[in-house]
Amino acid sequence: MSSSQRRPARGLKRRQFAQGILTAAVAGIVGEAPVSTASGKPPTMPQTMPTQAVRLESLTWAEAEAVLRQHRLAVVPVGARCKEHGLHLPLNTDFLMAEYLAERIAQDCPVVLLPTVQYGYYPAFVEYPGSMHIRQDAFRNTLEDICHSLARHGLRRVYFLNTGISTNWALEPARQHLAAAGILIEYTDLTSATTAVEAGLRQQSAGTHADEIETSMLLYMAPQVVHLQRAQRDIHPERGPGPLTRDPAARKGVYSPTGAWGDPTLATKEKGRIVTEALVAHIKDSLRTFAAEHYVPAPPRERYLKP
Repeated sequence: MSSSQRRPARGLKRRQFAQGILTAAVAGIVGEAPVSTASGKPPTMPQTMPTQAVRLESLTWAEAEAVLRQHRLAVVPVGARCKEHGLHLPLNTDFLMAEYLAERIAQDCPVVLLPTVQYGYYPAFVEYPGSMHIRQDAFRNTLEDICHSLARHGLRRVYFLNTGISTNWALEPARQHLAAAGILIEYTDLTSATTAVEAGLRQQSAGTHADEIETSMLLYMAPQVVHLQRAQRDIHPERGPGPLTRDPAARKGVYSPTGAWGDPTLATKEKGRIVTEALVAHIKDSLRTFAAEHYVPAPPRERYLKP
């Protein structure tokens, strides 16, 4: 469920608040007189800068021009809306996570927030009906074009709130390529963001997909979509680099008749709360670091630059 569906009243208040700021901001930058209210008086301009995110999609182009000049950082969530997650979680699991995390950071991070990128590079799941996959180069080019579109109007730092793992193999090449054009990007790396926290909670012997941890997070973020009674332990040995596969005779990858890899039957809402809150804290800390005036980019992450 999207953030707008969960909190319509608060979302309306946030848009109204942002509108008051942006109207006055556009007037100052574009050179127009402030738009009058119904009473004939100009709108009140807050004395301090907003502490919440501005949602780019809700603005006019003139408002967007002002916002992109004023802000240092944009956030682009990335979450598959059609990717299998076992028998107990919906195809839009990653999208729900991305929307939830975006809503959390929007509450107190002064960034420009873009809509979630819903399709991406997910080669490990193509054997399962409903899973959508975009070629690596096409996905990387899409991410780069989003950044170039923002940079054209002054915003040259973009953080991808990433809820996938295979997507790192498109994000890191994009990070290196864009740096040459003076555009900085960073992204959430789920292979390391909450590793220490998960280690203290994990009971399953193996797994990383629709497993104990991911299912626990959904129980906390969106419990209404989790069908825990359908969950099955699905742990089979890895047979070398490759995707999840429904073929028990496959020589590569991980055999998974359910589409999960791990033991989702061990999931609990409390585990999900702990991991999710740690992830939110990690993302907010990453945004603060990335927004610093003298931010120094991390060295190349070589593992994601290899095929």
